[in-house]
Amino acid sequence: MTNLSVVTEFILLGIPHTEGLETMLFVLFLSFYIFTLLGNLLILLAIVSSTRLHTPMYFFLCKLSIFDIFFPSVSSPKMLFYLSGNSRTISYGGCVSQLFFYHFLGCTECFLYTVMAYDRFVAICYPLRYTIIMSYRVCTILAMGTSVFGCIQATFLTTLTFQLPYCGPNEVDYYFCDIPVMMKLACADTSALEMVGFISVGLMPLSCFLLILTSYSRIVCSILQIRSAEGRRRAFSTCSAHLTAILLFYMPVVLIYLRPTPSPLLDATVQILNNLVTPMLNPLIYSLRNKEVKSSLRKVLYQLVFLPEQL
Repeated sequence: MTNLSVVTEFILLGIPHTEGLETMLFVLFLSFYIFTLLGNLLILLAIVSSTRLHTPMYFFLCKLSIFDIFFPSVSSPKMLFYLSGNSRTISYGGCVSQLFFYHFLGCTECFLYTVMAYDRFVAICYPLRYTIIMSYRVCTILAMGTSVFGCIQATFLTTLTFQLPYCGPNEVDYYFCDIPVMMKLACADTSALEMVGFISVGLMPLSCFLLILTSYSRIVCSILQIRSAEGRRRAFSTCSAHLTAILLFYMPVVLIYLRPTPSPLLDATVQILNNLVTPMLNPLIYSLRNKEVKSSLRKVLYQLVFLPEQL
């Protein structure tokens, strides 16, 4: 009988081929992380403090900002911790938590982008019925539904990954615990599970993307029928911000999980784009082309900077 020792902790080897660059990467990623937190907190404050922004579109944007704060917080603190010269060890439970929350937040955002596309579809295609269709009750159900389905998907993927036995090598050739790198460490044949995971991870974003594509196809047809040039410009401006955010979110997912032959360095680069850069850019994307958000942000910044000096 073979004596197999059960792995109780893993060692994160970090981003491949970056030995000796730890200090530079620490400064760079810390800057990204701080800007991500500050940008999304400002968007939250701008939406909450302005009654004009208490509409379904900004309600969903508010939830997106909350998730854009938590999403990079799954992997970034630990990465910054070991880049600053500390231990690269992560417990088995910590690894499970990383994988679950990464996919829970990521899947929820995926569903949330779909709901936001539906919201724009109703607003542009059925403007007179918008407030009736997108009522407070409907918005609450849709927002809760994104989290529930995200949790179901993440639970399935986490269970699929960690029901495998881990009894040999414990060095994770990556900067956080994710499905492809964890399956390489399993002491069992993972080919069938890899196929199930590939279908599951691929099918969910593809379904959401097709729904988004359907919504925007209808939106474009409706916009082209608007007689006013100003009306068309405003509609395209609102939708272009959302489409930019969608492309930034979906391209890394396709490159990381749906390629037949993985490349560790490319995967790490793309995943950092997905984890840190996209959440940092979202506040800029949604605020720079939106006069109402910019106006509310100015008021928030004025209150934060000038009012404390007057007290």
